[in-house]
Amino acid sequence: MLRVLAVDDEKPLLEELLYLLRSDPRVRSAEGASDATGALRRITRALEGGPDGPDGIDVVFLDIQMAGLTGLDIARLLSGFARPPLIVFVTAHEGFAVQAFDLKAVDYVLKPVRPERLAEAVRRARALLGRPDGAQPAPEPAVPDPRTPAPPAGAEAGAGAGAGAGAVERVPEQIAVELGGVTRFVAISDIAYVEAQGDYARLHTDGGSHLVRIPLSTLEERWAARGFVRIHRRHLVALGRIDELRMEAGTTSVRVGPAELQVSRRHARDLRDLLMRRATG
Repeated sequence: MLRVLAVDDEKPLLEELLYLLRSDPRVRSAEGASDATGALRRITRALEGGPDGPDGIDVVFLDIQMAGLTGLDIARLLSGFARPPLIVFVTAHEGFAVQAFDLKAVDYVLKPVRPERLAEAVRRARALLGRPDGAQPAPEPAVPDPRTPAPPAGAEAGAGAGAGAGAVERVPEQIAVELGGVTRFVAISDIAYVEAQGDYARLHTDGGSHLVRIPLSTLEERWAARGFVRIHRRHLVALGRIDELRMEAGTTSVRVGPAELQVSRRHARDLRDLLMRRATG
């Protein structure tokens, strides 16, 4: 069972987080700290006693924007220790996600916190500590964040088994994107290109962009049949959304709507061949 510390400088939110954590049967103890100073004092005591000591902490559930030191500052300080507790960020702000995972965070939970979302963060932490929940498998790097769950069961397999390619186009696959407790379903056919941002990927559509915790390599594999191709280590593009291919001065780029994206040298020839075959039928 886990020993956790929750850190938030807003008392009602801290109390709610502690209530949810203490209600989870996989959590042995849940303490709270209302500021960075108190959190560091408690974590220091845990580190001095060692992970197996009576004051040990397995996971810190950490707010980001706090007075004084931020949650990111605390995580940076802890990264200097040999065996720091795991970090789960709990925040109302999506914009720090890339920095958070650069700091090796286990998870990034958006406020308002939903019990099932927090439970998933606990599951991930337990799996990393070698304490998986029953028959549930440990997470792998390619598994998407619960804020970006896989398509509804049967959406992909059912389309292939029960109908032809036309059925897939009539009912396009969607990806779920969550922000601030609101889940939005984005059709893959609406996505023009995808940009890698650390452990995240940013989906670019005509109407804006959405951040999901899925590696670009995973999306490349999943969406190859839907016409997405890798053009650079940072970009995955829908072939049908490429408006122009430019090859000049030894560099290659494509225009996708208003965006101009560089094509790496290793992908340039294959991309040109694909586009020409597509254009000539």
